[in-house]
Amino acid sequence: MNFPLAIAILAASCAISALLIIVLRPALQRYALARPNARSSHVTPTPQGGGIAVIAATIAAAVIFGLIIPLTFDAAFLSLLAATICLATVGALDDLRPMPVLPRFTLQAIAVGVILATLPEQLHLIKSIPLWVERAILLLGGLWFVNLVNFMDGLDWMTVAEIVPITVALGAIGFYEILPTVPMLIAIALGGATIGFAFFNRPVAKLFLGDVGSLPIGLLVGWCLLQLAGSGHLIAAVLLPLYYLADATITLLRRLTKGEAIWVAHRSHFYQRATDNGFSVLQVVTNVFLLNVTLAVLAMLTLLIASPYMDIFALVAGIGCVALVLNRFSRRRV
Repeated sequence: MNFPLAIAILAASCAISALLIIVLRPALQRYALARPNARSSHVTPTPQGGGIAVIAATIAAAVIFGLIIPLTFDAAFLSLLAATICLATVGALDDLRPMPVLPRFTLQAIAVGVILATLPEQLHLIKSIPLWVERAILLLGGLWFVNLVNFMDGLDWMTVAEIVPITVALGAIGFYEILPTVPMLIAIALGGATIGFAFFNRPVAKLFLGDVGSLPIGLLVGWCLLQLAGSGHLIAAVLLPLYYLADATITLLRRLTKGEAIWVAHRSHFYQRATDNGFSVLQVVTNVFLLNVTLAVLAMLTLLIASPYMDIFALVAGIGCVALVLNRFSRRRV
């Protein structure tokens, strides 16, 4: 894939996403209002469901440009699209009327399982453990990644500040022929669609993503990162989403130790505590965006300088940067 084609994919998915939002927003305003509650970061009823446009634009751009390149739409690609649509449907239903926990997680597990079932046997990240054990771990990890994007989507522009740097980095990595063409295409299309959504989600947001967007976005990004790890670059695949992984995982463990119901909405994520500690929404998402750009640069360094010493340096530096931001969010702003 050449640079002009990548820009065309980015621009097309951005335009499709924005146009779909303009068309759908009146209906979302009428039928999908998110009303503020004690755990919300917004104070006025705001329509949700912008993820419909983001996911539709991503799929449309990926299919259209996949035909132009051209690509072979194999079983793995088709299963990814089917699982994405499945999770978008689950999310849409949950946005309109909250679903019970068990059926929601069951459907998510089926979607992740379908994708894992179509992975080639040679995609084996840790050779020292049996493949079936690794796939079981990936199933749990995939479920966690799908839901952590949902958990972290609680502030205007938060998902934009996370997904745009990751997808742009994945697109750039593709130019070095490290990432296969299909995940590169998916990443660029998703990045463009997210930028199209960003115009409507900027603080103070006129539209929220909703579960219809956050769940399939988690699936798509997780799949792209798995392809990167499967290409022999596990450290880079960990570095790119490291902030989301740290914030969501530490928060989950903290809530578990307190005996709290982890599936119930709350305001204890680091980014949520930051707003309680005097940070404005724009200050929080700016910190997250700059952190993610830094993580993307560190991930790129591990690819450009193939050395175990660089891997260790980048991982330690990435963990340090994330820890600094989490610590800053935990303290009252003076």
